[in-house]
Amino acid sequence: MREAATQAGLVTEGTQHHLIIALEPEAASAWCMKLPADGFITQNHDGGSLDQCPGTQFIVVDCGGGTIDITVHEVLDGGALKELHKASGNDLGGQSVDRKFKEFLREIFSHGVWDEYEQNFSSEVQRIMYDFMILKKVDDDVQIVCPYNLGTLAQERQEIERFFESVRGASWDEGCIKISKETLRSFFAESLKGITDSLREILNKDLNVEYILLVGGYAESQILRQHVIDQFGDQCKVLCPCRPQEAVVKGALEFGRHPAVLASRKSAFTYGFADSEKFDPSKHKKEKKSVVQGEEFCGDIFRKLVEEGEDVGWDETRELIFNVLEAKEYHTHVRIRFYRTQRRNPLYVDKEGVEEVGLLIVRMPTTRGRKHEVKLNITFGSTEITVTGTGLVYGSKESAMIDFMTRS
Repeated sequence: MREAATQAGLVTEGTQHHLIIALEPEAASAWCMKLPADGFITQNHDGGSLDQCPGTQFIVVDCGGGTIDITVHEVLDGGALKELHKASGNDLGGQSVDRKFKEFLREIFSHGVWDEYEQNFSSEVQRIMYDFMILKKVDDDVQIVCPYNLGTLAQERQEIERFFESVRGASWDEGCIKISKETLRSFFAESLKGITDSLREILNKDLNVEYILLVGGYAESQILRQHVIDQFGDQCKVLCPCRPQEAVVKGALEFGRHPAVLASRKSAFTYGFADSEKFDPSKHKKEKKSVVQGEEFCGDIFRKLVEEGEDVGWDETRELIFNVLEAKEYHTHVRIRFYRTQRRNPLYVDKEGVEEVGLLIVRMPTTRGRKHEVKLNITFGSTEITVTGTGLVYGSKESAMIDFMTRS
């Protein structure tokens, strides 16, 4: 996103810090906290708004087209939020319902009719899927107009009514495909199970969650909202903004104006950088050994900055000294590579499951066989980690950003 914004001219060289990237569940929280009672759909509750009292805990379920993203927030003194559970979720968003619908059409228009139609009339297929996106918001029998070209292809094989004889939950009615409420609900089954499992896993933890917030375009579905209410309404109040698809974008604006609205996050990964230390044959691999100015060192050591699941403040800064040991006689810069992993305490940066996420180059004047020290300032601000490296001898200074997002 940052690279795309730069290429699009939204930010330029030297103004990249003007771009703040907001995580969707956090943006939605910021917006829902501003809403009055009549800003929520009154489907299962007494019309109350989200409690702003310190200690209030709520789950945000961002129901998007591709993914369901879930996180847990707690209200702190002053109204800021603390993340209690690192962002999680699945890829069973609204598009998974669309796929089930398309599979159903393929089942109706069998013997290759649907496949031929999809191959030759892709724009019409897009129109059908758009119409279904509107229809899937309701919890009722629905009907969708059969496009002319699909009907023509079907009629070339057999009478179109015959395609519906072996399919339950659908019928033909004067140019329209009618789908029963029960069949429409079946398209949601896999997605709803994924949402239920994810929510139940969180609610089984030692938390005191009072609310479940449903946001995102997929949350417009009555079937989804009612399912969450049926499953969890006796444990939590289920709230959904009247225009859930707007909660994220409006909240992102609020987040940009007041980034301190989220006081702390749970780190989704263990972050660290490649370092060296004195070689110890009892714990280091022999192939990692190198000799610098007559001393034995072990390279590729994973030096931890923050651990997976650790609380990090939005404006928290940590400082440490990085000792540069160069085996080369001459060098003009120092490269510091940063890594992340799901492991808590990896020993080396080349372990399985450890991936590089950033590179900081601190430039140095040409020197000969001299040790350098670089002061690293790591800021866990917003949704990215900013690292600034300063050469303590020569004062050279460079910065880099490290991806702080969860797994895609």
